[in-house]
Amino acid sequence: MNASITPRHQKKPKLLTVIVPAFNENETIEEFYARLSMAMNAIQQNYEIVFINDGSQDGTLSTMKRLQDKHRTITIVDLSRNFGKEIATTAGIDNAKGDATVIIDADLQDPPELIEKLIEKWSEGYDVVYAQREQREGETWLKKKSAELFYLLMQKLGPVKLPINTGDYRMMSEEATEAVKQLREHNRFMKGIFAWIGFPSVGVTYNRDSRYAGETKWNYIKLWSLAIDGITSFTIAPLKLATYLGLTIAAASFFYATYIIFNTLVIGEAVRGFPTLAILILFLGGIQLIFLGVIGGYLGRIFNETKNRPLYFTKQVLQSKSNKFNNEENDIESQYMEDT
Repeated sequence: MNASITPRHQKKPKLLTVIVPAFNENETIEEFYARLSMAMNAIQQNYEIVFINDGSQDGTLSTMKRLQDKHRTITIVDLSRNFGKEIATTAGIDNAKGDATVIIDADLQDPPELIEKLIEKWSEGYDVVYAQREQREGETWLKKKSAELFYLLMQKLGPVKLPINTGDYRMMSEEATEAVKQLREHNRFMKGIFAWIGFPSVGVTYNRDSRYAGETKWNYIKLWSLAIDGITSFTIAPLKLATYLGLTIAAASFFYATYIIFNTLVIGEAVRGFPTLAILILFLGGIQLIFLGVIGGYLGRIFNETKNRPLYFTKQVLQSKSNKFNNEENDIESQYMEDT
C-alpha cells in the first residue's frame, strides 16, 4: 500500500450518496433501483439516492416519483431542461449529503454490485476510487478504438493524467466531493475535473455490460463533441500546435522560396507559377481556417464563462422522506431550544 495512504477508521461511510443522472431512462430506472438497493442491503450500507432528471421526455420523472413514494431513501432533482450529463452530474453532487458519494449511470452498463469493492478501497484511505473497464460489451469496434485513442491523446496533452478506460463511475470521499463542488466552470468535462482535483486515487477493474434496455444517448457526433470539449477544456495544446505548425510552414516557405530563386537566377529554369501558387493558397487557407476555428472555440468558452450564468436551474427538488424527517426533527429541536 502507498505509504501516504492512511486507512480510515470506519469500514463503510455513515451515509453513502448514490448520484444517478438520467435522461429518458424510464425503461431502466426501476430495475436499476432494485439492483442498487439489493447491493446496498447485502453489505448493510446506509445510503441515499439522488436521481437527476435531466429534462427527460418519457416517463422517467413519473417513475422516479413512484419509487420515491415507496422508498424513503430517494431524492429527486428535476432540472428545468436537458443540460447534458456533465451538468446533471454536477447537480447531483451539489445535492449530496453523504460523507462519500458514488456516481453511476442508470442504464445498468455499470453494475451497482461493484460498489462493495469501491467501498473497500475507500476504507483503505483512497479519496477517489474509479471503476476501470476491462471489457466493454455491446459497443462497436470503432467506438472502443476511438475511446482508446482519446484517452491516449489526453494522456499526452493534458496537464493531469486521465485513467484509461474509465467513465464517471467512481466513489469519492467527502473531501474530494467538496473539491469538485468548488469548480464551477461552465464547459465541464467531469473526467478531467475528477482527475484535476488530485487526492489519492486507485482503480477497480470490471467488465462493462450492455444496456439493460433502450438505446444509448451517445451517438458519434455527441462523443466527438465531448472529446473536443475535453481537449479544449483541459489543455491549450491545439493553440501550441497552431504555433508550431505556423513556424514549420513559414520555414518550409522560406526554403522553397530560396529554391525557386536559385532555379530562376542560376539555372535559368522558368517558374511554373499558377499550379504551385494555387496549391499553396489552398493549403495555407485550409490551415488558417482550421486554426481560426480552434481559436474561436477557445474564445467562445471564454465568452460563456464571462457571462457568469448559473450552471443549471431546477424545476423542483423533491427531498427524500428520511431527509424530511431529519429536517422536521431539527426544526422541533431548534424550537425547543428557543422556548427554553
